[in-house]
Amino acid sequence: MGVTEAAHIPQQRGEPLLDTAVRYAEERHWDVFPGTWLETAGGLERCSCGDAACAAPGAHPFRTDWAAQATGSPVAARRLWGGHPAASILLPTGRTFDALDVPESAGFLALARMERMDVALGPVACGPDRRMVFFVLPGAAAKTADLIRGLGWSPTGIDLVAKGEGGYVVAPPTRVGGQGAVQWVRRPTHANRWLPDAEELISPLAYACGRDAAAARGR
Repeated sequence: MGVTEAAHIPQQRGEPLLDTAVRYAEERHWDVFPGTWLETAGGLERCSCGDAACAAPGAHPFRTDWAAQATGSPVAARRLWGGHPAASILLPTGRTFDALDVPESAGFLALARMERMDVALGPVACGPDRRMVFFVLPGAAAKTADLIRGLGWSPTGIDLVAKGEGGYVVAPPTRVGGQGAVQWVRRPTHANRWLPDAEELISPLAYACGRDAAAARGR
């Protein structure tokens, strides 16, 4: 489109989670919903869910009806975070986007290859769990396994997960316990408002994940 001006979304340092969630809804038209948050007790941070062994402290849904709670309305988003302004920002997949989730090492390898191939990318996020998420058009989850098979890989043999309807991703700048914050590797801008189809990314991603799997077997 020839548009390179960045949206306001990337300006996240020091910005309250509430304001960032509203920006996602207002500027990107993404549905958002608040997740759990971190609480400090006795000098230790714990997830608001109360589980001392929580696998994703401060970064998972706290209601079973989270899918119905998710909203694309900036006004509703502000109201949802009003009671818990430190709540994590979660984005449901299968609506305005799906997500291709890969190991960080494979993700960076694929990114380098895509840049050489001049592949158009959407936003890309990376979490402290060392996973990278590529935002793609809805519908990716339904066809990713067939696309992987078409490239000669087994969907169960490589670590490439497609998230669609019923799933969600954790959005920057949500912090996951003491592990660190989710960050943008490729931030949302006006230039990448139009998301790529999974078919455009699957080859470099599957190749990178295949190399990761081969390296793991060789250790």
